[in-house]
Amino acid sequence: MTQQPPSLFQTLVGAGVLLIGLGLAAGAITIPSSAGYGGVGPNFLPWLVALSLLVCGGFIVWEARSGGFRAMDEPTGAARAYWPGFAWMSAGLLANAALITTIGFIFSCTLCFVLAVQGLRGAEGKAGHSPVVWLKDVLIGMAIAAPVYWMFTKFLAINLPGLTSTGWL
Repeated sequence: MTQQPPSLFQTLVGAGVLLIGLGLAAGAITIPSSAGYGGVGPNFLPWLVALSLLVCGGFIVWEARSGGFRAMDEPTGAARAYWPGFAWMSAGLLANAALITTIGFIFSCTLCFVLAVQGLRGAEGKAGHSPVVWLKDVLIGMAIAAPVYWMFTKFLAINLPGLTSTGWL
């Protein structure tokens, strides 16, 4: 196997991962470390993620500098970004953030799912604009969001924004 020259772009990806890891580590320093339930403090997970990113970023930089990413498949998909799909997904995330306290977790997450699926479907060239497709997406979104909401509110006692005060919707 022939040695490839180091790739600048691959090295920059690794450096970016390292910078994100350093940023998370800097943020984790500010979180108190007093042990809570189970013997771990609130800074445990941020440190775990920061260290994982630092290790992964180091490996990416090493891999890029020692010959580049090996045995990569040829890129698939379109040569250019699919901007309408990006717009659909962005609209879903922004609508979720804007409406979660107004219409509740279940409905805002369902709306986010429906809009994101439209973006992904469009990126595949399978536009689904029929009412049946939209209804199916709504039902699937609710089937995902409702159990998550109930699990958090009923079993874990974590308050998520709801539409009613009953804790079920």
